[in-house]
Formats: sequence, structure tokens, C-alpha cells
Amino acid sequence: MATRFPRARRRLAILLAATFAAVSVPASAQDPRVAPPKNQKKLPEAPSKLPKVGADKTRGLDFLFGALKAAPDEASAKHVEARIWALWMQTPSDTAALLMMRAKAAMDAQQVDVALKLLDSVVKLRPDYVEGWNRRATLYYLKNDYAHSLQDIEQVLVREPRHFGALAGLGMIMQDIGDERRALDAFRKALAINPHLEKVPELVKTLSEKVEGRDI
Repeated sequence: MATRFPRARRRLAILLAATFAAVSVPASAQDPRVAPPKNQKKLPEAPSKLPKVGADKTRGLDFLFGALKAAPDEASAKHVEARIWALWMQTPSDTAALLMMRAKAAMDAQQVDVALKLLDSVVKLRPDYVEGWNRRATLYYLKNDYAHSLQDIEQVLVREPRHFGALAGLGMIMQDIGDERRALDAFRKALAINPHLEKVPELVKTLSEKVEGRDI
């Protein structure tokens, strides 16, 4: 699979693999039977209503990421962010679209195992579809199955290094397992791509004080 990606992405894949391999995930976090805490942090996700966007995904995303950084206010940023999510969510086939729709319905109905099987089918059918991996990473995260969530986040970031949702998710997992330095690094990367992420600036401030200390 590595030969399908440019050299920079291959380097990113190697770096991510090394990072995840070095992470010691507590046994309780690897057990999907452990219920998520009641105050479970919410991951960045696509808005419920997405705008219509063009078919040129690569060129469209390049433009939109530039616009996201330059957004003058929160409302403008949210508009651009919604268009990015809309491009990410574009499905490569009718079958993948149907499976994603059914997986969302299952998640909304708290049918976690059903949703997981549907997302397994999505990534098997279309491994090039970034949002299939990201949605499954989110589901694993909500199940407290951090080991599998990290594996799927790796797949997302190899294919789309600018995926601020996956980076924020990586930061939350690192924070949950007590690796605050890696959490801070992931949150900073997410914020560099999308400066308007909710709650992430506060997390960066808190973690930077804990990891690097307060300025004198």
C-alpha cells in the first residue's frame, strides 16, 4: 500500500506507526466492554446539514484550508469548515454511501455493534475513503477501544494529514491515557490547521502549562 502514496505521506505513515507502537494503552482502554465515561468528550464531527460542494475534491480542499486559516471570525470559519466536511464526506460509490448512512442510523440508535460491522464493510470496500476510517475511529473511541481507534486514526492521517478531526481525536486519546506531551502536540497540529476548533485552544493552554510550565 505504501507505494500508492507520495514520499511525504510515506514518511508520515512511518512516523505515525512509530508513535502508536510506542504508546502503552491501559488494559481498561483496550476493552470495548468498558462503558465510556458520562462526561465523554465530544470529537469534532461533520455538521448535521452539509452544503453542496463541487466534485474537484483536491483543488477544493486546498482552497478551503487556506480560507479556514484566513477566516476573520467564527461564523466565517464554521461556514468554511462545513464545506471541508462536505468534501470529506463525499462517498466514492452508492454502496459506500448507503453503508455510511446505515452506520450513522445505527450509531444514533446506540446499536454500536451494528454500526461497527457496517463501517468494517465500508473500509474493506473502499479503503481509499478517508471518512470511513475516521467514522470507525470515532466509534472505537466512544467504545474506549483506544488501540483500534489509534490504528484507524493512522489510516486517516496517512491519507489526509490535514484532518483536524482525527488530530483532535488523537490528542484526546493521548490525554486520556496520560501522555500529555503527545496530546499537546496533536492538539497544536489540529489547531494549526483549524484555528477555530471548539475547546482545543483551552486544552492547548492547559496542557502547555502542565507540560512546559508557566512563563516567568
